[in-house]
Amino acid sequence: MTRNKKRKPSHNKISNLTNTILSILKKDRNQSYNYKQIAAKLGVNDASSRNQIIKKLAELKSKQEIEEVDRGKFKIVNNTEYHTGIFDATQKGSGYVICDDFEDDIYIASNNVNKALNGDEVELYVYKRRKRGKQEGEITNIIKRAKSEYVGVIQIHPKNNYAFVVVDGNKMYKDIFVPINKINKAEDGDKVLVSFEDWPEKSDSPNGRVLKVLGKPGEHNTEIHSILADYGLPYEFPQEVEEYANNIDTSINEEEIAKRRDMRKDLTFTIDPKDAKDFDDALSFKVLDNGLYEIGIHIADVSHYLKEGTVLDDEAYERATSVYLVDRVVPMLPEILSNNACSLRPHEEKFTFSAVFHLNDKAEIKKEWYGRTVTYSDARFAYEEAQAIIESNVSLNSRDIVQNMDKIDNGIPSEVSLTGKAYKAAPEVAQAVLKLDELAKKMRGKRMRSGAISFDKVEVKFNLDEDANPIGVFFKTSKDANKLIEEFMLLANRKVSEFIGKQKPEKTFVYRVHDEPDESKLAALQGVVSQFGHKLNFKDRKSIASSLNQLLSDVNGKKEQNLVDTLAIRTMSKAEYTTDNIGHYGLAFDYYSHFTSPIRRYPDVMAHRLLQRYLDGEKTADAQIFEEKCKHSSNMEYLATKAERDSIKYMQIRFMQDHQDEEFVGVISGVTDWGIYVEIISNKCEGMVRTRDIKDDYYEFDQDQFALIGKENKNMYQLGDEVVVKVKQADLVKRHLDFDLIGKAEE
Repeated sequence: MTRNKKRKPSHNKISNLTNTILSILKKDRNQSYNYKQIAAKLGVNDASSRNQIIKKLAELKSKQEIEEVDRGKFKIVNNTEYHTGIFDATQKGSGYVICDDFEDDIYIASNNVNKALNGDEVELYVYKRRKRGKQEGEITNIIKRAKSEYVGVIQIHPKNNYAFVVVDGNKMYKDIFVPINKINKAEDGDKVLVSFEDWPEKSDSPNGRVLKVLGKPGEHNTEIHSILADYGLPYEFPQEVEEYANNIDTSINEEEIAKRRDMRKDLTFTIDPKDAKDFDDALSFKVLDNGLYEIGIHIADVSHYLKEGTVLDDEAYERATSVYLVDRVVPMLPEILSNNACSLRPHEEKFTFSAVFHLNDKAEIKKEWYGRTVTYSDARFAYEEAQAIIESNVSLNSRDIVQNMDKIDNGIPSEVSLTGKAYKAAPEVAQAVLKLDELAKKMRGKRMRSGAISFDKVEVKFNLDEDANPIGVFFKTSKDANKLIEEFMLLANRKVSEFIGKQKPEKTFVYRVHDEPDESKLAALQGVVSQFGHKLNFKDRKSIASSLNQLLSDVNGKKEQNLVDTLAIRTMSKAEYTTDNIGHYGLAFDYYSHFTSPIRRYPDVMAHRLLQRYLDGEKTADAQIFEEKCKHSSNMEYLATKAERDSIKYMQIRFMQDHQDEEFVGVISGVTDWGIYVEIISNKCEGMVRTRDIKDDYYEFDQDQFALIGKENKNMYQLGDEVVVKVKQADLVKRHLDFDLIGKAEE
């Protein structure tokens, strides 16, 4: 007869019990726990485990790491070792927390991330001692998730009744688990938008639900919609918003005209890109009897149609900005407003909000006026047309102007040419353009002498065929015609802001501010540009601006121009919207706001409303309400900018897919221990040469020299070097471009 073995009690030691208990208590600082609740969290219920927990709680209490707030109930002790910051994840699951309390970012090992995801606002504990030469910490609580929706490719496992979504990009270290009943008719391999629903305590992956099927990876519309979805940006208007907009009375009626300054007889015209569809600003020009020039800066009166408290206004606020992708614009306002009622189209009367100035020949302001107007646009210029007039710079008659227009080989649509009333006014228009150009140059000169910084970064543009395939690359540069418009828009933005900002008592307003550059970033820029023989002067604010301008001028047309332009812009603080005015460093303005683009920017709408409020003599608006709106607008602008950059990167990769057999000369634009980034000179497409793919030697990263150096042959690939590359892989889905290195370019 077999004797029954008596079961021995478990004496297994719970591993890492100290950190586990502290982690549980840290995750909810306001909650107290007893030993039974902690045991339940750990999934243990035997006597040995419970005793270990009881002893450990007593030990932690004696060390004053936890406190007993009620009999047998414990909470974490709050102390100054806990901080908050933003988590920046890596593909491997580790990352860094960017924290204002520390000069350097705090390293977080993968086992201390505790389910934080990239961009999350987190609480962290920072260890007193540095580990592995760097400050380290542990994430103890997730304060706010950065995102609730992700874009990725779904992998369906029908036999097991589940799927996983592999999220786009290299910042998501976990796939999202989706039960089969939540895949929303997605097929295996589809690109989808998935919601993050929860992340159970013992689950290795977060749970989600498919919200929308975006299409097949690699298809053009799928990828463009994926870019928008990834940043939570809509690409269509809700039906109720479209219906509301379509029912707005957009007529130019006599009753409303009577409330406004009538400027329909003043010579008025627009200057915009040749492919522009909405025109939200126009200039009027008149020579006064006293020799001064009356110049009106007329802006579409969007706030006349966009009424607060409506579904249309709510939608415009949520969007906060139009998004300009490579092949399309995602507008802030429905087309009935953006391209019709609010667009200052030629030969049409429009309701406008205007800033009118009297200037002398020195571009000094002698009088200013602000208010609602009604205007008539006599002509529409493309920048190229206005530039032709400026470059001719002679007294022109109608025939001369038309001939100049015909000489411009830029594919300008025929309807842009001066016709009808505008044709008859052509000599007058031309003289107005020349005088405005003259005044704009004087205003720009004053700005530069005051310490403004001239960022004229080259913009990459694509020639697209009818199927949105990139068939060519060209570079958009700012010429006199562009700068003419820029100066008068800056004038309106500055003077409107100053008009309100100097009022007593102080009035709430929406400012566009730009802080001084960070000294450490300037020092880093100096380290890079010194590799090309350039030097910066950090003596004071004016010398910094002056030397930055000199640097940008010196690199103009050189191989390192785009690199230096990009790095110089990155040294600058980020401009943002706020009710707290600190001035605009980059423009050298004490007062600055956005007033001139309400069709595409919600802060401009707010500026119009506030200006009219104060012109009507009403009391100041609630600063707290507008500050919240400013923060939202700044955040949406940031997301839109990222989406725009992603669309350019996507189109560059599409373009390079058709040039895989060609060799290109490029400039090394970045150096890391895993490879070098190379920007092709002819088209500005940037890709990576991985260190492991350089086969002629073993290369090591030299941080001081911004270079990869061969261990045996001492061959050096340094920031700014010209090299020859060939496409190795152009991955549309991952939006990544890899190059093979052919060698250094010949001198």
